[in-house]
Amino acid sequence: MTLPDSYLDYPRRREGYDHALYPWSNLHSRPYFEWAPGQALAVMPVILAEFFPLTPSDTPFRAPGHMQTAFPDYRHYTARDYGNRVGIWRLLDAFEKRGLKSSVAMNVAIAERYPELLRAVLDGGHDLVAHATDMNGTIDSSLPADTEAALIADTRARWTALGQHPTAWHSIARSQSHRTPDLLMKHGFTTMLDWPNDDLPYRFANGILNIPLNHELSDRQIITVQQQSADSYVQQIQDAWTWLKSEDAPRLLPLSLTPYIIALPYRIGAFEALLDWLQVKNAHISTVGAVSRTATMT
Repeated sequence: MTLPDSYLDYPRRREGYDHALYPWSNLHSRPYFEWAPGQALAVMPVILAEFFPLTPSDTPFRAPGHMQTAFPDYRHYTARDYGNRVGIWRLLDAFEKRGLKSSVAMNVAIAERYPELLRAVLDGGHDLVAHATDMNGTIDSSLPADTEAALIADTRARWTALGQHPTAWHSIARSQSHRTPDLLMKHGFTTMLDWPNDDLPYRFANGILNIPLNHELSDRQIITVQQQSADSYVQQIQDAWTWLKSEDAPRLLPLSLTPYIIALPYRIGAFEALLDWLQVKNAHISTVGAVSRTATMT
């Protein structure tokens, strides 16, 4: 039996990708640049400030870390709330003690419920990243187009009502639909952190800049999913920094930080030791905004 000639016909068969979302690019062929003088490697911490409603909507899916046991799931609800009442303050203190800035991916519901926390983030010089409405604000391609558009528009409107205008977006669980990049641009977002498929920022064809926020190196993945220790988390970040540094080329090492995980009293010491280690190594610790500006100039 022979296959028909049309079997191998594919209209998108060409060099590079079979889509037009962003151009083909090999990491090793990109031009050299530095995030700061003498610094080709940048570390970008992103703290997740998240509000988990007591009732999950599961529309279109339940966010990682959401309620799990029979209603009312006070055990998980209060554990998550610990991150906003206690944990995030430890992280902000850790950065302040060292004169460092972070970025905070914040559900707008957190800013509305805890204005003191929003003020502390802003007064500390940290960057705001829009992180949907709350942890029921998940997105995938099964979500109706008008519902997704309304979610992004509502997030923008509520931030505007608070006098804030974040230009970066981070989807819950890094999940998007086919429409998300265009909807983000439509509602004034110029940067997103959802596609972890590179070690450098890159620009989509529609103009939005994607800054890869690595999933495998998140504290949630290493400590909660893989059930490893805080010391193991620190070692893996150090290993990643050492390897990327050895490549002697532009690279980005993002740190996804969950206050109710990494900032517990038996883990925060390991994280502070990591910050000290990075400072001893003269690591360039940057924010989403600074990374976006430098990537845009290059």
